[in-house]
This record gives sequence, structure tokens and C-alpha cells, in this order.
Amino acid sequence: MTALLVGGMAVAGMASAEGDPEAGAGKVAVCAACHGMDGKATADIYPSLSGQSATYLEMSLKAYRAGERGGGMSAVMTPQATNLSDQDIADIAAYYSQQ
Repeated sequence: MTALLVGGMAVAGMASAEGDPEAGAGKVAVCAACHGMDGKATADIYPSLSGQSATYLEMSLKAYRAGERGGGMSAVMTPQATNLSDQDIADIAAYYSQQ
């Protein structure tokens, strides 16, 4: 089994769905309030997502969804990620990575 270190998180054997950036464009309305529709943050306290690695974005959202990612924004991000499916996450990650 291989392990991947992403943003300080070790992720072993996690399968990844193939993301569809066009589908992701229709799923980022809530994300856009803070991260911008084009992935450029609306305020300095939020990270810009445009051009980030799809793998990093996907692993981060999955960690928030699972309640495994702490930090100041986990109180905001965990509830946002809770109802996202693996496909939703892959699509959102693909969309923002291509911005």
C-alpha cells in the first residue's frame, strides 16, 4: 500500500473519482461565496483555490468531510463538505484546479 502526503495529511490507499470540471462549475455556488467563482478568494482570510492541485483540493475536502482536518476554518468547512459525495468533491476539485 502506498501513502501520499498532501498538505501535511498522510492519505493511504484512498481511491479518487474522476472529476468533471464542467459538472464542478455547477456545484461551486456555495464555495464561491468565500473562494470566488473563479477560485480567487473574496477576502484575505480565505484561500484562493484557482490553480491548486486537484488531488490536494480533493483530499482536503474529504478530510473536512470526515472531520479529520482541524484548524481555524474547520468549523466553517466541515459542515460545507458533509453532504458532498466523492463525485461532487472530485468535480469541484477538477473545476478549481483548472481555473
